[in-house]
Amino acid sequence: MSQVAGRMAVQAGACALEWEQGGRGVLIGGVPGVAPARVVILGGGTVGFNAAQMAVGLQADVTLLDRDPAVLERLSNHFGASVRAVYSNRTTIEEHIYHASLVIGAVLIPGAAAPRLVTRAHLAEMLPGAVLVDVSIDQGGCFETSKPTTHADPTFVKEGIVHYCVANMPGAVPHTSTYALNNATLPHVLALADKGWRQALRDDPHLRAGLNVCAGRVTHPAVAQALGYPVAAADDLLAGP
Repeated sequence: MSQVAGRMAVQAGACALEWEQGGRGVLIGGVPGVAPARVVILGGGTVGFNAAQMAVGLQADVTLLDRDPAVLERLSNHFGASVRAVYSNRTTIEEHIYHASLVIGAVLIPGAAAPRLVTRAHLAEMLPGAVLVDVSIDQGGCFETSKPTTHADPTFVKEGIVHYCVANMPGAVPHTSTYALNNATLPHVLALADKGWRQALRDDPHLRAGLNVCAGRVTHPAVAQALGYPVAAADDLLAGP
């Protein structure tokens, strides 16, 4: 679903940039003689990577920010000169969002609330009619002014900046999303059916990493921290019969 949301973020942002939608009236890829839109992507995980692929495909001017040097190196090697891979901190975020037509929030901390990277004060320094697409809205949003919206009414304007904050973005393309989700989850479903949940989790560390609660104990560190519960080791709870 992160792949779907990342690709949709550019599509949604390009639409929101249209003048009738309240945006700057900028074509994301430009035309010969007219510069393309500047697209800034915050976060280089699955969402950010897929957003970058789409933005590059539309010939936008793309900058991607992340705090993990390994992620930046991987992105730089993959995209080459098509994407500027920049280390993310407060200074570099401000430097790039102030000149961007489209900013995509693609930050995810599994099990925890997203950090607020763009504040209300930042909006006054951004280009009028710029667009913020907050893919992190399902985890609380990474823009201070974000609030969940719907597919029926996807955007709102704050301080002259268009916000697209639709929760469950992949729900807009259910055909694609259903097939993608089935492809990813069917092997796990079969393992659960064939082995039972306990043995399936014992055998597959990736499936086990998705365990949040077992026997009344919280097993995911980020969830435990967010809710103020002690964390229990999944391996210990799965050791019984």
